[in-house]
Amino acid sequence: MEGNEGAALSKPVLLTVDDDPGVSRAVARDLRRRYAETYRIVRAESGGQALDVLRELRLRGDDTAMLLADHRMPEMTGVEFLERAMDLFPFARRVLLTAYADTEAAIRAINVVDLDHYLLKPWNPPDEKFYPVIDAQLDAWRRADRRLPGELRVVGHRWSARSYEVRDFLARHQVPYTWLLDGDPEGAELVAAAGAPELPLVVTAAGQVLAAPSDAELAAVAGLPSTPSTGFYDLVVVGGGPSGLGAAVYGASEGLRTVVVERRALGGQAGQSSRIENYLGFPDGVSGAQLAERARRQADRFGAELLQTGEVTALEARGTARVARLADGTEIAAHAVILATGVSYRRLTAPGVDDFVGRGVFYGAALTEAPSCADEEVAIVGGANSAGQAAVHLARYAKRVHVIVRADGLERSMSHYLVEQIAATPNIEVHTGKTVCGAEGGDRLERLTVQWPGGLKTIDAHWLFVFIGAEPGTGWLEGFVERDARGYVMTGPDLVAGGRRPPGWPLVRQPYHLETSVPGVFAAGDVRSESMKRVASAVGDGAMAVALVHRYLEQA
Repeated sequence: MEGNEGAALSKPVLLTVDDDPGVSRAVARDLRRRYAETYRIVRAESGGQALDVLRELRLRGDDTAMLLADHRMPEMTGVEFLERAMDLFPFARRVLLTAYADTEAAIRAINVVDLDHYLLKPWNPPDEKFYPVIDAQLDAWRRADRRLPGELRVVGHRWSARSYEVRDFLARHQVPYTWLLDGDPEGAELVAAAGAPELPLVVTAAGQVLAAPSDAELAAVAGLPSTPSTGFYDLVVVGGGPSGLGAAVYGASEGLRTVVVERRALGGQAGQSSRIENYLGFPDGVSGAQLAERARRQADRFGAELLQTGEVTALEARGTARVARLADGTEIAAHAVILATGVSYRRLTAPGVDDFVGRGVFYGAALTEAPSCADEEVAIVGGANSAGQAAVHLARYAKRVHVIVRADGLERSMSHYLVEQIAATPNIEVHTGKTVCGAEGGDRLERLTVQWPGGLKTIDAHWLFVFIGAEPGTGWLEGFVERDARGYVMTGPDLVAGGRRPPGWPLVRQPYHLETSVPGVFAAGDVRSESMKRVASAVGDGAMAVALVHRYLEQA
């Protein structure tokens, strides 16, 4: 995929898709000659690659004005691509590039994808056969009312940490929005009309204005479910990552009245992955967001309730009931609980780093920021799979990606396929045995100081993505279930090692394999002590935990 280097990323996109590199370059060349000042020109060489680009543009809140797709492409025809692209950018003008022999297929496509125009190849001279068509399509696009029903507008500073958090929240929850800088004419007009409130500013389609809204307020205006429909369930799942969603699907599909309470966004850390290539059943890979959305739809279809922006702050055993208390004081009781809260990335404690969180420093992949890294120096700290996936993804945009690893190599902590991809990507540099020891800048991150053999070295990097290990965040469970020295929840065999019994365990039987030190409370996925820390094993944990819940309920 190729972008117009140096172009303002807020420009609407003209996307051209052709599997013939020569034709692809020719289309992009002709578009740049006439439209580069107003539009960002992007080209892709397959339908799958182009759909990935469109998903990222949608996540960022960028707009796409036109899609030009060749009809005869392997794996996915131009018509098939345009049909799928309509779901992402329904207002983009759709143009099919065809040979003379394909005109009948193009005419049929008018009914399939509401085609706006088909353009015969070759189109020389472009002044007569190409530009008049494109001019007419872009004029129609500019005149159309392109705002989706219910779409939000977000106004903020480019280098505001909270503005980034709001955009990331909406993107991860698949909520359509338009991103406006406070210095843009439309953004400035909205700020003035709202009485110059604190930014970021969120304006709904109905005109409701929220100044510096909380996540709960965003969830409310976006229509995200956050209130339980009843006070008692068969199963409460705390956490909506792969293990929690797996538990929701299996629990609800097997007749358990199931509710999932997720603090941030469904999908957890895996939901931020740009590409997961070793998950069973997806030979071409799948993005974390796609996987999470499919799991959400599946759980919803089986009747599981999915509460978002709800934070469980305490658990309590009341007789045979297990009660989850939320931050807003709401209580949800159930016969059983599955803890699937996952882990969060450990903070990088180097001086200055905390000053730039959301302003160049990001924990996790931060997919909304990837296109903004075009022609920039990017640094990634970490050596596990998440770091490798981010490096390969960001290398598509960045001038250079520096992978900074404390260990002496990647092989011990990263899957072999990712190590090979990194080695084959020329603009990724792996720096082993190094650590970041400082960050500097003004409004945004500008420089990193790295410990190098023999001294310190400065890297002029405006972007730092941190993946330095995980912390379970289980302090709220202190005194309720047993945890290991690192805070991970202990289950099953680990609780009875050496012939001991968990303190206060009231039953004759031993804890089941994924059961905690409290009967009827189970742990699944990354939060569990000695778990594998892989998406597939987390989903398996969720399914196994539900099977054990059934066994527990049968004997209760």
